[in-house]
Amino acid sequence: MKRILIVGNLYALAKFLSTKVEKVYVVPGTPMMSDFAECVDIRENNPHELLKFAIDNSIDLTIAVSPKAIMSDIADVFQNNEKLIFAPVAKSADFAVYKSSAKRFLYKLHIPTPKFGIFDKFSVAFDYLKTANFPLIVKCDSESNFFDKSCCTTVDSAKNFAEDLFYSNEKRVVFEEYVWGHRFSIYTITDGYHALPFATVKNYNFTESGDGGIFTSGVGACVPDYKISFDIQVDIFQNVILKILESLKNVGKPYTGILRTDVVLLPDGSYSVLEFAPFLQDIDCQAVLNTMDENLLDLFAACANGFFADEYEDILLNDNVSVSCLVRARKEGIVIPNLDLVESEISFLNTEKNKYFEYISAKGNNIVLTSCAKTFSRAKQILKEDLDLINFDGMRYRCDICN
Repeated sequence: MKRILIVGNLYALAKFLSTKVEKVYVVPGTPMMSDFAECVDIRENNPHELLKFAIDNSIDLTIAVSPKAIMSDIADVFQNNEKLIFAPVAKSADFAVYKSSAKRFLYKLHIPTPKFGIFDKFSVAFDYLKTANFPLIVKCDSESNFFDKSCCTTVDSAKNFAEDLFYSNEKRVVFEEYVWGHRFSIYTITDGYHALPFATVKNYNFTESGDGGIFTSGVGACVPDYKISFDIQVDIFQNVILKILESLKNVGKPYTGILRTDVVLLPDGSYSVLEFAPFLQDIDCQAVLNTMDENLLDLFAACANGFFADEYEDILLNDNVSVSCLVRARKEGIVIPNLDLVESEISFLNTEKNKYFEYISAKGNNIVLTSCAKTFSRAKQILKEDLDLINFDGMRYRCDICN
């Protein structure tokens, strides 16, 4: 393959694949991607214009990582025009994009999940809060930003957050009882008929060490998650992931692509399934890629072409471990020093360069640092040294990742 199109801003994937092909295009892209990819000014949810671009530019494979693109049914549009694409069709990805659909699906299939409520009116949601058990996770129906969910400990905090979501034009809000335990994810790749797991990821959702601060979509990750035994992985794969994929296939909606399944391991050894995502996430992506020995383009193409079951009995992994950490900033316009000197891989989120070619912070999420080694102790040491090296005024990150 010579030319690929990535729909959605996943920096680590775009940079990784840029070393494997002649040309990478990213829609819409970011300024920091311009060193290794061409950014294309097309809306992610405009599949027909994206199809025209793919045809005009002889794209060999399109990879849709954006939920907006997936739910615009880019996969169906491309498939009907015989353009190779790695992505699920919208009707099969609904549960992976919308939290309400995921909860209903889990309930229908009798898969263990925390007690939940789905609301499209604030008055009904407020009535539910009066008898709810706390802590309570309040979240948007679909992920829209870093702070689209909150762990609330009181009725007032949950009421205020839910009210803010409704006032910001959220159509649905999901309440979920917070469950205590070890939070992790399992990544699976599938063509809708054959599926293989390829990564377990330890998740860190709270912004502060010791699970304090704000509850987010993720501020750190460790790959692989050695606390999840092989037996637990097999149990979840067979009784959750395959059950879901089989159910979709049986109703004529086979799911093709990558599926992230978020789970919490409970103190008694049982587990509860939380939600899903339709591709690798920013905080996980580089760490997962560091542990894979497969040719990703061949892997994706095999799924898209329907040859996956014939060509893959397992996913080749190496013995690397990786630790990722999200670096945030309280202030914008601050110079981030020494980024060119760090050993860790860098995924740029909102950071840009000024006219002096210095890296400048944006308020909020800036970069993900990912260290890779043969042991977690070495990976943690590399990450700590790099975090110390780039220290700047207003820098924030979680200090206890992988402890």
